[in-house]
Amino acid sequence: MTKERRQDASRGPLVLQQRSGASAMNAPTFPHSRRSRSLRSDGMTLVECLVSMGIIAILTGLLLPAVQFAREAARRVHCKNNLRQIGIALHNYHTALGTLPTGCLEWRRPNGPRTQRQLAWSAFLLPYLDQGVLHSRIHFGMAYDAPINAEAARESVPTYLCPTATHPVAAIRGATDYGGLFGETLVTRPSDDGSFLYERSLRFADFADGLSQTIGVAEDTKSPDREWINGRNVFVQSGGVNDPRAWIGDNEIRSDHADGAIALFLDGHVSFLPQTIDKTTLGTMITRRNSD
Repeated sequence: MTKERRQDASRGPLVLQQRSGASAMNAPTFPHSRRSRSLRSDGMTLVECLVSMGIIAILTGLLLPAVQFAREAARRVHCKNNLRQIGIALHNYHTALGTLPTGCLEWRRPNGPRTQRQLAWSAFLLPYLDQGVLHSRIHFGMAYDAPINAEAARESVPTYLCPTATHPVAAIRGATDYGGLFGETLVTRPSDDGSFLYERSLRFADFADGLSQTIGVAEDTKSPDREWINGRNVFVQSGGVNDPRAWIGDNEIRSDHADGAIALFLDGHVSFLPQTIDKTTLGTMITRRNSD
């Protein structure tokens, strides 16, 4: 036995344990085995992945209608604010000039002479909607569709656009989603019992039913005459709100909002009209002298 072995033997089992531990520490390791165990413990199985995807799909299905509802609610608030701004402008116009704007100046009959100007109340109102520059570009001595007015007529006026409504991409003239009420045929005859007439400007004193009881302007997003410069954006209401039986080629109170449309009363307040509103009630809200 060598001297070193004799010394180890004399020290006893403790030295042997230390040597065996050192041997274990110096033993070779196998990294590939450790990595494979880690992958198995940290990864997701196919079933777990499918379950996670299913949960995400369910949550998305629950949240999407809520998001859409919130967006439409915001658009409806925006639309109401547009009509409030129009109401303020109408009052400022009346204060300055003593009347409301003429509904349509020189209305042009179908196939009538193109020299008739057919200018709309909404064009006359522009300076009171912070659109004085645009107003100055319009040649009011010429027709709304005269070439000299083409450039100005193409301009978009944000206050006249409901954010829920859709508009033709290649429109010739700037759109409006709000029309003036010429009258109605629901409770009275003749039909020129509204707020915006041909060739005539009304005063607030002409509204015997009261300004707070009379609709002056309302949504008309399905109209074929949705142009703010075109005097055809005044209309006679002959059906209910969003009435699917009303002729699509005519102007009516219609909107792209669900279940109703928004209207401006002449005292300046704005109200959502449900499409279930009674037609007689709607008619009395439009006429300015229902007591007659």
